[in-house]
Amino acid sequence: MPAPKADAAMLAGPVPRLPPARPADLSYAEDPIEPGIAPFGSDTLGARRLTLYLLLTVVLMPVQALFVALGSRMAERFPVAYHRICCRLMGIDIATVGTMSRHRPTLFVSNHTSYIDITVLGALIPGSFVAKSEVAQWPLYGWLAKLQRTVFVDRKRNTSHLQRDQLGRRLAAGDNLVLFPEGTSNDGNRVLPFRSALLSVAEASSPDAPLVIQPVSVAYVALNGIPMGHGLRPLVAWYGDMTLGPHLWQFSRLGKVTVVVEFHPPVDLKDAGSRKDLTRYCLTSVADGVERALTGRALSHPNEAPDPAAAGGH
Repeated sequence: MPAPKADAAMLAGPVPRLPPARPADLSYAEDPIEPGIAPFGSDTLGARRLTLYLLLTVVLMPVQALFVALGSRMAERFPVAYHRICCRLMGIDIATVGTMSRHRPTLFVSNHTSYIDITVLGALIPGSFVAKSEVAQWPLYGWLAKLQRTVFVDRKRNTSHLQRDQLGRRLAAGDNLVLFPEGTSNDGNRVLPFRSALLSVAEASSPDAPLVIQPVSVAYVALNGIPMGHGLRPLVAWYGDMTLGPHLWQFSRLGKVTVVVEFHPPVDLKDAGSRKDLTRYCLTSVADGVERALTGRALSHPNEAPDPAAAGGH
């Protein structure tokens, strides 16, 4: 900002000495929120939410374990109810746009901003997630992921054929899957490039029964009814070098968080033309959906989605 103009009295007096300039603090570029000092929120609310969340989880884990052991369809339906309760406990308000695919199986392809995405999408989609193998070793979340029959994949190079086979077996059994093809989480303000190798399972499906793939956009847009800008979105987004525990505590202290989930028109490999075109269509759909949500246009213009053939250049 330009310095204010000095009046005559100021010019007549001595010039004040300014403190020495301090070097710029760029620590926010790696971890925008320092542990334990969220700018607002309630410790009481956070403690109550996390206590109820843990109690609910401990009570319901044996129930889900029984459904999984029995091979019951309830092993897929029960987590939806669980995640919906968790959304209410944690103050997550979900606004949906578009129509979710009812075809079985469907591979849902979504952007990934935070571990909160699991609760949000889990409250809407009856199915299992695809996660990196390290998640299986996480305390609590690893157990929950196993109980939801998560597909753990090794995302090292030269293992794409193994990933394809793992996903293919679950899809062949009629299971819906949720895939995050960015391969990592983003900052909530943009969508990272999709890895086409993660969509290679579409090539393994039968031409007579091609795999249905539906892009899904997830965008965190408001906090307590107030639009959430770049500065506040790290309260929800979990990425980079952020640590899980402090971030979860900070998130639990907040009020109501509004998230927009947009289901885009489903597509298959035949419609898209090739795996790369399919990846391009999914990325374009998801990125445009996130942009619409962040700019407040998603709920007012829900049908603005790219055509699969146009996205693929056909």
